[in-house]
Amino acid sequence: MIDKLALRLSQCSAKLKLSLWLLLLCTTLITGLQLWQGGAKIQSDILAMLPKIQEDPLTQTALNRVEQALSNSIYLALVADNKAEAISAAQALMTSLSNNSQAAFTQVRSADINQAEAINHYYFEHRFNLLTESQATLLASGQLDTLVTSAQEHLYNAFSYANSGLIANDPLLLYPANLQAMAPKQTLTVQQGILLGNHHVDGANSQDKVAAIVMAKGIGSAFNPNAQTLQLSVLQQAIDKVHQQNPDVEILKAGALFHASVATQSAKTEVSTLGLASLIGVSLLVWLAFRSVMPLTIALLTITTSLLTAIVVTLVVFSELHLLTLVFGTSLIGIAIDYSFHFYCERLAQPKFNATQVIQHIFPAITLALITSVLAYSGIGLAPFPGMQQVAVFCAAGLLGAYVTLLLAYPLLASGKLPNREKPLQLAQRYLTALACFQNKFTRSTSLLLLVIVTVISAVGISQLTADDDIRNLQQSPDYLLDEEQQLRTILSGGTDNQFLLVRAKSEELLLQSLETLAPELNKLVEQGVIGNAFSLNSYLPSQKEQADNYELQGKIYQQLATILANIGLDESLQLPLEQAYQDAHGQYINAQSFIDSEAGKLFAPLWIAPSELQPEFGTIVLLGGITDLATLAKLFPHGGDIQLVDKVGDISNIMGKYRQLTLILLAIAMMIAAAIFSMRFSIKLAILVVAVPALSAIFTLALLGLMGSPLTLFHALALILVFGIGVDYSLFFAESKQQSRGVMMAVFMSACSTILAFGLLAFSSTPAIHNFGLTLLLGIVFTFVLSPFVQTFTRTIK
Repeated sequence: MIDKLALRLSQCSAKLKLSLWLLLLCTTLITGLQLWQGGAKIQSDILAMLPKIQEDPLTQTALNRVEQALSNSIYLALVADNKAEAISAAQALMTSLSNNSQAAFTQVRSADINQAEAINHYYFEHRFNLLTESQATLLASGQLDTLVTSAQEHLYNAFSYANSGLIANDPLLLYPANLQAMAPKQTLTVQQGILLGNHHVDGANSQDKVAAIVMAKGIGSAFNPNAQTLQLSVLQQAIDKVHQQNPDVEILKAGALFHASVATQSAKTEVSTLGLASLIGVSLLVWLAFRSVMPLTIALLTITTSLLTAIVVTLVVFSELHLLTLVFGTSLIGIAIDYSFHFYCERLAQPKFNATQVIQHIFPAITLALITSVLAYSGIGLAPFPGMQQVAVFCAAGLLGAYVTLLLAYPLLASGKLPNREKPLQLAQRYLTALACFQNKFTRSTSLLLLVIVTVISAVGISQLTADDDIRNLQQSPDYLLDEEQQLRTILSGGTDNQFLLVRAKSEELLLQSLETLAPELNKLVEQGVIGNAFSLNSYLPSQKEQADNYELQGKIYQQLATILANIGLDESLQLPLEQAYQDAHGQYINAQSFIDSEAGKLFAPLWIAPSELQPEFGTIVLLGGITDLATLAKLFPHGGDIQLVDKVGDISNIMGKYRQLTLILLAIAMMIAAAIFSMRFSIKLAILVVAVPALSAIFTLALLGLMGSPLTLFHALALILVFGIGVDYSLFFAESKQQSRGVMMAVFMSACSTILAFGLLAFSSTPAIHNFGLTLLLGIVFTFVLSPFVQTFTRTIK
């Protein structure tokens, strides 16, 4: 059937085919321009390429809120020798960021004095429902005298917070202790509205400095290149102003903005350098092989058409193009050029054939090669990463563009006469002859011994393989950035991690009671060092039951109010107003909605999740910081419980592990499908042999990775699919060569060189995922190149 298609294609005129190709090219170009003008864009958001996890509505809402809170926030520590310098620097920085006309940041803040005042105002109205644990214990045990004595000490202390207004409403001064208990436990202090912490500096002159903390929210996604550029520019201007006032102030930075900026810059650099290096290398390879401008021009035309088709089809399917796709897509240069190599090498080997006859001759092989390559890329497209799905569509479309260019444009454009280049063909023939001689020297016993040695080495290597599916392998931030972030975490007593607890219940009251039960457990985990800190709404939202208990306990005070006022030395005229205020507070409970809607609770609103049409449950987020033992937390708060640890990083990593295994299974299935397809063209033995070459290459690559100590990831597995998709082409062309293999050998050599150029350069990427992908393909293609010529030797006996 393939031969009939080749014959029919050869019967069409070269001008007609070129006209059709030009029509397709113009259509593709116009479509691309329309898409770009219509809003298609380059996407650099690393989050956009992460797997999509199906969570229940409550968990998904919690994840969205935490990501929204953390993703665009930046944290700055201005480190100075003393408090005055640190405060001055922080104030200057905040003023510069807030007043900048470019509006890159919002919510520029340090300590929020207004928030503290709002909390004081809100809770004072509910003071009869509030008691600290020690106050409740004293009242429950009837130790009113202890509370009276404490109130007297504060009343007659010149430095006490007691004043006439507070005493008239709270004679035992219970409320201030309750207000203080609400504040999260931290080592930071507040002066002049600025958060201050200690920063220990190691070195020859080890000393403690003062760090002023400034926080801000970026306008726009931290992963958007335009927003990044604007925010970094405005921030640098503000930092420059601070340094003009005090050059000795050190500024530590943390936040997604700085990691995303490094990743974006790295990706852009790699796209330009790797793509340019690959293009130069391939162009040089074509020139050295053919010593003619025309093959080089046609090769560049093929690459250009391939990339154009890839970009436009990807934009049609996804409406955007990820930077990661472009990084991986630079490798398309080394694959798309293969069709051109096979065409020109066959023309050299068959000088009597014109361009149309050469295409007819190689049509079966390139068609089967396209099918298997697209099959391989389809395997990549099944990965859970939108970015990798783009890579699959990008490369498959690019190969199709190169294939169509060969069939329709080459008959006319590549019909010119080639220089006599017998030497490369002779070298290819010598290589094949040397392989044949090498093979003939092996007796049955030596062959068996070699097989045992290779099997043992492969088994040892594969047995040493380990897996590492950590999602953080997608991006590796530089050490200086990680060091600054760790120093800031130390100042902030752990800060806030991406993992958090989600507490759920069927009613608000049950939810608040769960938080009360959880609080002692979290304190215990802090004492054990499992976490550095935890922040829960429990301090601000006591349950109705606890409030009712506290109200009843405070009733013991107002039952003896006259005696208490006398003992403290307060005027008896306070008795009636105090008793009336106590009675009026009966049943006036703090509830979540009133707190969230107040000025006091607006900062904490994202932590409270009210029921909705999508989910009927109440939920609240408990933030965690300084996590040192994630496994213990996962065991204590398992997925699916009323109190569960939400770890998106861990969940995505688990999915990566599952898809790594699935990808290897798909690889085996793809090999069996390819063998079935090839058996329609060749004998079953030859079809199996064609597939065996990339299969053995994959095994040897895995073994070598194991011996190198490189942990297996999803990206290794995805690369192995491409080793099969690309490598099977080599053995396929040898199977089709009909013993006339020197042109095929030359083409395979050039193809392997171009692919190694492309993917070998990816192995030098600073991004671990891309490095793993490139390294695996580099090793796999080398093994495939070495093994594929043996197919030609075996075709002498296998028919």
